[in-house]
Amino acid sequence: MNTSMSMESTAVHQCDSLNYVASDAMPRDRTQSSRLHEPTQMITTIDPISGRDIEDLAGRPYIVDGNIVMYFESKETRQAYLDTPMDHPLRLADNPTEEWVAEG
Repeated sequence: MNTSMSMESTAVHQCDSLNYVASDAMPRDRTQSSRLHEPTQMITTIDPISGRDIEDLAGRPYIVDGNIVMYFESKETRQAYLDTPMDHPLRLADNPTEEWVAEG
């Protein structure tokens, strides 16, 4: 009588049954974090005036606005950003008049 089993008939991992014992969630993980999608601080390394990406941030001018840190290429672009009015009254290339009426 042959008591040994062939390797083809033995299952290494039975997928049809639960082989794992679940543990209770830790107290901190029982509810979803309210800060999951809220970064504490956002840092932008693209100068908003020139549009260039800043590689080395050491010594670069920056401003902190709430939880956003914006870096600038130079003091001039930083000042240009600070001097920009909040409502951005810039003339568009396709509408150079001040009436702000759509043409067409």
